Amino acid sequence: MKISARNVLPGTVISIVRGPVTTEVTLEIAPGVQIVSTITTTSAASLNIVEGGRAYGIIKASSVMVGTD
Repeated sequence: MKISARNVLPGTVISIVRGPVTTEVTLEIAPGVQIVSTITTTSAASLNIVEGGRAYGIIKASSVMVGTD
């Protein structure tokens, strides 16, 4: 797999919540560190995402904002 994004986070699928249109996928990318993504249910099926399987969180953003109180 070759992609232009540089923020590729390998992880293990720890949770899948399937809906009729979207599916929420939770990856554990380090012990106790999780990221969550919502993808289409069709994409989740075509990617063969299963709990306990390996997947990648790929982050592509033009900017990252930081705020404080």
